[in-house]
Amino acid sequence: MPSQRLLETTLIGAAAVLFAGASLRVPERQPVVAPPPATTAAVDTTTVPDSAIAANPASRALTAFASMVHSLSSPKSLESAVKSYFAFKTAHPDEIKKPLLYFVDYGLPSTTPRGYVLNMSSLKVVEGPFTVAHGRGSSTSQYGLPTRFSNAFGSAATSLGLYVTKALYAFTGHTAGRTYSSVGLRLQGVSTGFNDNAFARGVVAHGAPYVTADKAGRSQGCPAMEPARARELLPKLADGAMVYLFAPDQNWMSRDPWLAASN
Repeated sequence: MPSQRLLETTLIGAAAVLFAGASLRVPERQPVVAPPPATTAAVDTTTVPDSAIAANPASRALTAFASMVHSLSSPKSLESAVKSYFAFKTAHPDEIKKPLLYFVDYGLPSTTPRGYVLNMSSLKVVEGPFTVAHGRGSSTSQYGLPTRFSNAFGSAATSLGLYVTKALYAFTGHTAGRTYSSVGLRLQGVSTGFNDNAFARGVVAHGAPYVTADKAGRSQGCPAMEPARARELLPKLADGAMVYLFAPDQNWMSRDPWLAASN
């Protein structure tokens, strides 16, 4: 029966089309999911706050002076000077009436400028570097590096450690068979066992003609400076400032009371 065959053929064709359409259907696109970001260790970018430095005056002073004080024999020289200054000031605040520190690095030879005057309040260099004498008992040659330090009477040697300045007076000295005069500044040694005989020994800061801009001769143990500089600086230092004489002497560094107090 032609009509029935035609119907069957039509149905078979339709089924084939449906089957083909089902086979060729493009699957639904799934959304792309980005992989999770790789984890990295956190980097610590914290720094010491300014308030922490301000709370520690020695650290604050060292930070400030690091860019201003050069040509040191050792980083320990300035560090020990600043720490000793603040250790003494904390223990004896009434004795420190001026914020000045006369600092000498005797780890350097007498032909090298090795003295500074520092303002410990404004954290500025008042003067320096400039040449400073050491005691004739501290070196065997007129110019050179001091290697022997003493607190003993008659030693003519430099005494290391911390001093408090006292009064000015008219100093008279002798060199090359001649007498000279200068302003003098009395010093009270406060590093027990190392410079506490200085006042009685007559160890003072003063001007001397054997100290010039490029070299310093030897004293009787005094941290002497150029005469013109003494006239300018010593009145500023008198009556309640501090002096610190440093050298890389292990016996002194391990036993000085103010170095020990600052650690």
